[in-house]
Amino acid sequence: MAAQKETATWFSTWFDSPYYHILYQHRDMQEAQHFMDTLLTHLHPKPHDTILDLACGKGRHSRYLSQKGYDVTGIDLSERSINYAKQFEYERLHFFRHDMREVFRPAHFDFIVNLFTSFGYFETETENVVALCATAESLKHGGKLVIDFMNTDKVINNLVAEEEKEVQGINFKITRSVENGFIVKNIRFRDKGTDYSFEERVRALREEDFLEYFGMTQLRLVETFGDYKLNPYNQAASDRMIFVLKK
Repeated sequence: MAAQKETATWFSTWFDSPYYHILYQHRDMQEAQHFMDTLLTHLHPKPHDTILDLACGKGRHSRYLSQKGYDVTGIDLSERSINYAKQFEYERLHFFRHDMREVFRPAHFDFIVNLFTSFGYFETETENVVALCATAESLKHGGKLVIDFMNTDKVINNLVAEEEKEVQGINFKITRSVENGFIVKNIRFRDKGTDYSFEERVRALREEDFLEYFGMTQLRLVETFGDYKLNPYNQAASDRMIFVLKK
């Protein structure tokens, strides 16, 4: 049987696929919560500040932030993820399906967080800038945006070209490469007699690219960190690029 290949944008199909959540079900939530605790301690949000979780997925991190007492809204393009997240809604936690390239609630949020490399998916750099400008529009004056992105240079230098993972009886065959300015991950597997093939494409953005983007927005870069403990960023050694911007 022919492989089922996505025909729309890769992220609108792969992120909406149940297989995405199967493959990544073992992601370290404890590390993520430690990072968010460290980030909250650093940012000092007030008890009733509003936080937007941009590209929130199934809402795990939004839920954790709301448990800390903040008014949290999560948005994501994946209808499947948002429908799942909505079961956890209550007065301080809401979820909406939304494209980050469009403005969501102008001048509404005290903080916006875009965590765990949830940026750089679009085919053109213009779309990335449009998304960033739309995000800036959603911040109150004086509000802050946090973008947490991989350290692209380190990722490329340590790229694992091929690997296999078995999860829930499915053997995922994964290949990675750098193509035309993107880090590309191809994911192939067979389940219930059908072959599937999906792709992840993240633009290989470096610090200088982000700085150029930021210059086209209403945002001012305040700090750059290099890991989830908020140590200073070092291009050669850091695991992450974590930017804190202010409107």
